Amino acid sequence: MSARAAPVPEGEAAAAIRGYAALFGDTDTAGDLIEPGAFGASLRHRGTAGIRMLWQHDPARPIGVWTAIREDREGLYVEGRLALSTQAGREAAELVAAGALDGLSIGFRPRLARRGVGATRRRLVTIDLWEISLVTFPMHERARLIAPAFSRAATGSARPAFIAH
Repeated sequence: MSARAAPVPEGEAAAAIRGYAALFGDTDTAGDLIEPGAFGASLRHRGTAGIRMLWQHDPARPIGVWTAIREDREGLYVEGRLALSTQAGREAAELVAAGALDGLSIGFRPRLARRGVGATRRRLVTIDLWEISLVTFPMHERARLIAPAFSRAATGSARPAFIAH
């Protein structure tokens, strides 16, 4: 499979977003710590096109497409486009632009996990990733959008781009 998904079709309104869906080396509120390289096999197998963009982990509410997903030194970096021609995509874009929604969260199945120590219940070594959602409250506090690049043409408004804090 391709490492990049097809963009939202020409003529269909969309708003660009980017951020980190998961971070390496920090334990999340569920007690999971993701190790570098954990997503590699899943990304090679599914490709970006095989990972869905959902609203609050609801499989009935896709809100756009991921156009790039890759691991870097920090974690799982993602870029995508919200589909503004859908009600859920427009709602998500409005909330992101207002600064009310900036969390990212992964839907996955652990393939290989090791027992953790202390606050870390398990160390995730290999993850089968199937979706990344925009959420209100991410499990990992730093799993956030970093700078949605909304433009006047994409959103139909004159709002300035949201700048990361």
